[in-house]
Amino acid sequence: MQEFHEFIKSTNGYLWGPPMLILLFGTHIFLTIRLRFIQRYTGLGIRLSFARDSDGHGDVSHFGALTTALAATIGTGNIVGVATAVALGGPGAVLWCWLTGVFGMSTKYAEAVLAVKYRVKTSDGTMLGGPMYALERGLNARWLALLFCFFTAIAAFGIGNTVQANSIAAMVEETFAISPWITGSIMSVLVGIVILGGIKSIASVCEKLVPFMAFFYIIGCATILFINYSVIPETIALIIKSAFTAQAAGGGFAGATMMMAARYGIARGLFSNESGLGSAPIVAAAAQTRNPIKQALVSATGTFWDTVVVCALTGLVLVSEIILNPTDLGGLTGAALTKSAFAKIPVVGPVLLTVGLLTFVFSTILGWSYYGERAVEYLMGKRAIRPYRYLWVLGVMVGSVATLPLVWDLADSMNAMMAIPNLVSLLLLSGVIVEETRKYLWQDNLDAHSHHENY
Repeated sequence: MQEFHEFIKSTNGYLWGPPMLILLFGTHIFLTIRLRFIQRYTGLGIRLSFARDSDGHGDVSHFGALTTALAATIGTGNIVGVATAVALGGPGAVLWCWLTGVFGMSTKYAEAVLAVKYRVKTSDGTMLGGPMYALERGLNARWLALLFCFFTAIAAFGIGNTVQANSIAAMVEETFAISPWITGSIMSVLVGIVILGGIKSIASVCEKLVPFMAFFYIIGCATILFINYSVIPETIALIIKSAFTAQAAGGGFAGATMMMAARYGIARGLFSNESGLGSAPIVAAAAQTRNPIKQALVSATGTFWDTVVVCALTGLVLVSEIILNPTDLGGLTGAALTKSAFAKIPVVGPVLLTVGLLTFVFSTILGWSYYGERAVEYLMGKRAIRPYRYLWVLGVMVGSVATLPLVWDLADSMNAMMAIPNLVSLLLLSGVIVEETRKYLWQDNLDAHSHHENY
């Protein structure tokens, strides 16, 4: 077992090494240029996310699809992931993480265009879509679609289930001294109640939970930044400078090179917003929308909220704290670093963070259950859905009580393996994405119905 773990760890180093980061970040930049900086439509995307497209086909509203995707992406990556990036890559990692979000918006947009364009309607009227359908129907590469679904189904149990349950159980035990068995049991029951109702039930929970949890967390970060206002200009200057220069050791930061800042910032940014992984378009395909572009603009705002806003706030909080207390925070990493920063807010700080993480993680488990379910359905048909849901609930329990470094590393590998077929479809079908964008957005036809859907 130990040897297998070592093998997975070395595979990870390779899978998430420079080639993968270049491929992902390169795709972000390539699509940003081809789509003439689609990020300039962010305001329009935010407005559309609150509009109902009642005569569009689909299972959930724009907002339901957006919040379900956000539920799956806003999670430990935003809180613990950013802290890890800062600890390993220095303050400059925050800027690289943020840039990944800015450029990643174009990839998230492109993924959703393909997901809606190539989606199919099943006999019972539900909408199915995502990279597997773009690969099968857009590129005639069913073997790649099957591979994508296989990796997604496995990755979901890691990144979207056991790892998340484990981080909640550990944090609740630490903050409130409650046994992981109790936390796991309660969470399993709650998850079971929601996911047995399918996408409509998941979306209706996420619509209420996601705005609440994000608002809560943003207020917490804003409070700390208000307390630390005297060092904010210095914090921003340090983040920008460290992103492009080698950082000397000392002053509470480990010595970090520009390469390390870029590597950890980009990797954690990608992890936090999932642009390019191919997960979010699976739920974008379920949205009620007249044409692919409306939902794509809404989907792109997911990366904006997740990385450009939430990760940036976390980064500013952590770096300003380290500047103010270099000796106390110098050696801390991950959740401990974020926790000590939140301890700044008297009495409610640690509770704010724990409640924030609880809701973040719970919603991630819900969002990813849908991704995994759609992948399994593609591989094995409808009959596999119910057993998959039972397994999912069991996974929550197992994750809560077991320590799983192996699962964490395996999930990392599976994520990279998911991203590859998805990026292939984005690059090879980029002409289609540009064509759809021209037809509806650049020619100002956003309310036109698309004609090519197979109903």
